Amino acid sequence: MATTTKSASTKTTVTSSVSQKAKSTKPQNKTGKMEDSEFHKFFVDELKDIYWAEKHLVKALPKMKKAATSTELAQAFEKHTAETETHIETLEKVFALLEEKAVAKKCDAMAGLLEEANGIIEETDKGTMIRDAGLTLAAQKVEHYEIATYGTLKVFAENMGHTAVADLLNQTLENEKATDVALTVVAESFVNEEAAAE
Repeated sequence: MATTTKSASTKTTVTSSVSQKAKSTKPQNKTGKMEDSEFHKFFVDELKDIYWAEKHLVKALPKMKKAATSTELAQAFEKHTAETETHIETLEKVFALLEEKAVAKKCDAMAGLLEEANGIIEETDKGTMIRDAGLTLAAQKVEHYEIATYGTLKVFAENMGHTAVADLLNQTLENEKATDVALTVVAESFVNEEAAAE
């Protein structure tokens, strides 16, 4: 009887020890702010980067709309301007969820893409489909950059346990994908063909 009691006691001690060891090896701060994590800091830095990108894109799109030849492309740029304003608001919600200040850090990639768009406007003739083809190209380069960025940031958020943040980033990601498709439809329906005939 005494032996059985000792065995049960030993078993309880071993089980408790294993349980404690499992707890100690479990990843810490899975759902927290993780402010001490280098990965978290890198993530926030990249959010500041895309925040700058969106804030500058929203200023550039009206200029692209004005330069567009076709009504369809102009409308696509107008729609995307409104969507970009929403993307900025969404990023501000992301910063709030992370308890971080919404600060923009210059995005060299977007700066280069917008400079290229300006170059297309300067180098093409007003009222031509060649200009529209060029503007569509410039806009889709922007979209592909944003799709890559939001897709990666969403995965980063998921890996750190920031579920609500990942959901917000995914909303923007899906919107960017839809915009890219819409631009392709405009280009393939008539712009590219008419540009080739000019």
